Amino acid sequence: MTANRTYNFADGKSLVLGERTLVMGILNVTPDSFSDGGKWNTRDKMLYHMEQMVKDGADIIDIGAESSRPGFTVMPAEEEIERLLPFLDALIPECPVPVSVDTFKAETARVAAEHGVHMLNDIWGMQYEKEPGKMAAVAAECGLPIVVMHNQDGKEYEGDIIDSMKDFFRRSIALADAAGMKRENIILDPGIGFGKTPEGNVEVLRRQQELLTIDGEEYPLLLGTSRKSFIGATLDLPVEERMEATGATCVIGIMKGAGIVRVHDVKPIARMCRMTDVILG
Repeated sequence: MTANRTYNFADGKSLVLGERTLVMGILNVTPDSFSDGGKWNTRDKMLYHMEQMVKDGADIIDIGAESSRPGFTVMPAEEEIERLLPFLDALIPECPVPVSVDTFKAETARVAAEHGVHMLNDIWGMQYEKEPGKMAAVAAECGLPIVVMHNQDGKEYEGDIIDSMKDFFRRSIALADAAGMKRENIILDPGIGFGKTPEGNVEVLRRQQELLTIDGEEYPLLLGTSRKSFIGATLDLPVEERMEATGATCVIGIMKGAGIVRVHDVKPIARMCRMTDVILG
């Protein structure tokens, strides 16, 4: 099981990691996400989808205003903030569970924290090359937990893939230390679907437990495999038919130590998580 963590937030909400698997529901308010772009990008649709995911078992809602699909074009932080804030300001007071914001831009993260978000979720693990050190500084300043995802340009690795990922996480941890962040606020994410071939993704899932400890220190782990292209490449399935395979990756991921799973299909995956937790005790 993942490392134990308890996060208590200023508005009375909280998260406890390590007692059972937590389910993070994906709430894309983008027009162009690979799986559900444009489906939830009005206020009423967004709130309805949030309410349904919470009813179905979501413990966290992860809102994103910029698609990170393969080949996406990075938008300026100002544009991302302009798109995000109307949704975030409507979501925060209505959502009964903590809200995470999916962004790799420090200014977007800062504004989101000021507007009451509870977690940060960074697909570049605080290492976005155009903003060296800035995300770590924001995370330290706001004192919120942050998901640090492994990522890289290109899909090739000179040596062992897990060793390379651990080196990446060491750099993220060093940035956190330099900024004065609490290490307890770091949640690792192996970055399935980012900077890896389909075969590489499968190998990381197979060896995921090796990422639970970095230099003798345990970290919680979030796993995000939902509907991703490696499933399509493995099973020759379109994006709308990848729920069962996503569930399989989540069950195996929990068995190998994941404490949070990030998914689109909350209801069936939450049931799989609950049953897996019962079997694992």
